[in-house]
Amino acid sequence: MDLGLTNKVALVIASSQGLGKAVAKELVKEGAYVMLTSRSEDKLAEVKEELEALHGGKVAYFPCDITKNEDIQKLVARTHEVFGKIDILLNNAGGPPSGKFDSFSDEAWQQAFELNLLSYIRIIREVLPDLRKEGGRIVNIASISVKTPLPNLVLSNTFRNGIVGLSKTLADELAPDNILVNVVAPGKIATDRLKYLNEANAKAKELPLAEVDKNAIAGIPLGRYGTPEEFAKAVVFLLSEANTYITGSTLYVDGGAVKAI
Repeated sequence: MDLGLTNKVALVIASSQGLGKAVAKELVKEGAYVMLTSRSEDKLAEVKEELEALHGGKVAYFPCDITKNEDIQKLVARTHEVFGKIDILLNNAGGPPSGKFDSFSDEAWQQAFELNLLSYIRIIREVLPDLRKEGGRIVNIASISVKTPLPNLVLSNTFRNGIVGLSKTLADELAPDNILVNVVAPGKIATDRLKYLNEANAKAKELPLAEVDKNAIAGIPLGRYGTPEEFAKAVVFLLSEANTYITGSTLYVDGGAVKAI
């Protein structure tokens, strides 16, 4: 299937590792130009070199702290300087710390809000003038916690749901501009984030890590963790020109783990 991504310009947030990197890689593979960003310039340089070596695509990067509005403005300006436009936005951010409600201060709540919801709002606001010119695609990464709250992840459970509310509203408001807005909610995908959460769970329950892994996989009907590559393929379809009629939806990439209707 031709996804119609050749020469499209994609801004991929938090793309130096994990799910963001996997999406960037798939976009380049499909012929898109990609602006990478994260806080780590060293990692970004490595990913740029890797993607260009694999696919020969046009890739650039710009270090950015997405909790700072001025950094976001500079990121979008730099993307314009390099590519001249933005057609596609993947909003993504690292997960907040794990822990129970009583363990978090006001400062921790504010930091999670700024990273996991306000950053999405600010980035969308900056790229909208581009997307309104010829239509575009936005995918906002959340978590299956938007459907099934996850234990020990009160910060994530709270702000990820805000992403869904934001996305549903924007899908309605931006439809006349042919801007499609969707959420993709990953389940247990084999990334460093999953390793961190499993290790924290093992420590909290005083269990071997192998047992925590076994218990987690037991709750997935497909009987395994997902791969970043599998996740990326689903996201890239929604970001592509092949997606012409899906907007305001939340796609669960979770191996069947979410049982709620």
